[in-house]
Amino acid sequence: MIYRELTQEIFDLVNDFPAIAILGPRQSGKSTLAKYIISQIPDSIYLDLEDPEDIEKLSNPKLYFTNNSSKLICLDEIQRLPGVFELLRSIIDNNNRNGQFLFLGSASPDLLKQTSESLAGRIVFLELSPFTYNEVQKEKDLSSYWFNGGFPRSLLASSTKASRIWRNSFIQTFLERDIIQFGFKIPPTVLRRLWQMCAHSNGQVLNSSKIGDSLGLTHNTVKKYIDILSMTYMLRVLPPFEGNMKKRLIKSPKLYVRDTGILHSLLQINDFNQLLGHPTLGSSWETLVIENIIRALPSFYPYFYRTSNGAEIDLILKNGTFLFAIECKVSMSPKPTKGFWLSVKNLNPNRAYIAAPVSEEYQLEENIYVGSFNYIIEDIRGYIKQKEQRQNNNYDFISKLNKI
Repeated sequence: MIYRELTQEIFDLVNDFPAIAILGPRQSGKSTLAKYIISQIPDSIYLDLEDPEDIEKLSNPKLYFTNNSSKLICLDEIQRLPGVFELLRSIIDNNNRNGQFLFLGSASPDLLKQTSESLAGRIVFLELSPFTYNEVQKEKDLSSYWFNGGFPRSLLASSTKASRIWRNSFIQTFLERDIIQFGFKIPPTVLRRLWQMCAHSNGQVLNSSKIGDSLGLTHNTVKKYIDILSMTYMLRVLPPFEGNMKKRLIKSPKLYVRDTGILHSLLQINDFNQLLGHPTLGSSWETLVIENIIRALPSFYPYFYRTSNGAEIDLILKNGTFLFAIECKVSMSPKPTKGFWLSVKNLNPNRAYIAAPVSEEYQLEENIYVGSFNYIIEDIRGYIKQKEQRQNNNYDFISKLNKI
């Protein structure tokens, strides 16, 4: 098993919460990770609710859960057991201990609604996306990861052709089966065309009216369908950064197909050389950078920044007083635009970066750096740790001073 960065966090949460839910797209590795977690915790149980034998064990769920009240029970594909959450609430409260249940599921609206309403205060949610590059860089080079995306069966396929076949099959299954199972009644052909249009406008500001005119849909319907693709982890809707700035800012969000492999399949790009000559090369790199950074720094709120006078930054990360600005450039010798410098002046971030496929990082100006997205992730972590350490030292000094 390739080690997932969420692993230790899950072990910690098992000790701190009665129930943990790991949500994410199908085939992202949830079951593999859960089986590893279960194997490391004595007297744990794994039930696959797509397996008739495991479903039969829950013919009387209250009796089953009561008889195994001392164990950690993992329920995979929990959305296939509707109506169980009211029962789980009473079971959890009666047992009165942490580490009772581990749920795996896709983000269907019913699942999210039932868990949040029935298990409020008892459950914590985690998202398991496809592999980040940091998780697989010992097994795969950057070009392979970039082109094939992070879904395990796509990235670890025996060939580019096998990867492409798997991704095409995934897209078809998602449209024809998964969407229906999530409770949405949308014609697969309509949703496919919308998804493809999002791929062709990847990294651009959403214009729902323009998309709707092309598909014969109202702009409200387009927004509804985009929300569904976002909720099911296929699209990222990146909101604009507003802050307290007196600037004329773009108000609409930007759209990204979250996995680059799926993006390339929707665009019918068949190999990496074809990608290098494709008009969407820049936005594909932007997707790769943004997804890896956001997933590595989940405590930050992500935005993009754009003003009417041309100032623009691809990714803004904000958490409290911390503000970081990241521009994406698919170039070995990236040159910042006038819009980048205007944005840095307007925003005054703690640090600004240009994320590029360079082998060595370097400094442009004070607090402005060029480097790979993995370098940027580690630099932001180091910067925050340094600031927090200084703050702790100040607290210690004040505390000692008050004792004098």
